[in-house]
Amino acid sequence: MMDAFFPYARETRGFIVRVAVNYMAEQSDPAASRWFWAYHIRIENVGPMTAQLLMRHWEITDARGAKGIVDGEGVVGDQPVIKPGKSYDYVSGCPLTTATGTMVGHYQMIGEDGSHFDIDIPLFDLTAPVVNG
Repeated sequence: MMDAFFPYARETRGFIVRVAVNYMAEQSDPAASRWFWAYHIRIENVGPMTAQLLMRHWEITDARGAKGIVDGEGVVGDQPVIKPGKSYDYVSGCPLTTATGTMVGHYQMIGEDGSHFDIDIPLFDLTAPVVNG
């Protein structure tokens, strides 16, 4: 299940959620306590059932331990249907007021049989590079 490009991965109910994170220096301003990361998510259906992603739930924690919760429909304006053997990719971003933090969450899915279930998004780190002045 390891993938060099996607260092974070978690399998739930026949779906593998993979995550790659990039610190975006050009969109960050540490002097103003603003750091920004882009994250690339790949959801792979390795199971036997087609399912649609309905909702997302994120828990975003900064270096001070402050936690933000983000719930919403779909991802990046889409509610993809993912068939067996197929995958869905998207890229989004996360700003923080600290140079480090974490994200974790889950997607709510509906299977072709009408069942509702969650698939886990693995915990991943948001870490800005240390700049020695």
